[in-house]
Amino acid sequence: MIREDEVFYIGYISKARGIRGEVELLFTDDAFDRGAAEYIVLDMDGIFVPFFWEEYRFKNNDTAIFKIEGVNTEPEARRLVGHRVYYPLSALPAAADDGKLDSWKAFIGFNVVDEKGVPIGRVDSVDDSSQNILLYLTAPDGREVIIPLHEDFIVECSVAKRTLCLDLPEGLLNVNS
Repeated sequence: MIREDEVFYIGYISKARGIRGEVELLFTDDAFDRGAAEYIVLDMDGIFVPFFWEEYRFKNNDTAIFKIEGVNTEPEARRLVGHRVYYPLSALPAAADDGKLDSWKAFIGFNVVDEKGVPIGRVDSVDDSSQNILLYLTAPDGREVIIPLHEDFIVECSVAKRTLCLDLPEGLLNVNS
């Protein structure tokens, strides 16, 4: 059984494509390019299920078209649409922890802690549509937390552990309380 701490979020199935049962995966992380897993993991109603692919091809920088084993028709492919896609941490090379990411959206799925190691939350989405980058987190108590992100706030980033340590200005987390 695959556990949540063994995988991390890399995108979602955005739509079915064609009559062969292909699906489009919209990526939020480039781990698939760096990793060596022969499968992706889908969250199927809270259960992490591995899906092996027969082939894939990139449509553009953010989207790939996958032909998944056992999914051979359009109706079968449509059942996967909207499901979150994860990647196994064990498939990443050890050198992946250089702290460098290709985009701000790659922080989706990271656990955020303060400089003392106290959990702030898990990144659900990133708004990078303007110069002001915003992280949308789910706090340990379940509430939504929005953090403006600046490179000066980042103390440490571990790609392998999927953690982001931030030194935030005092009172920032209490702005919307």
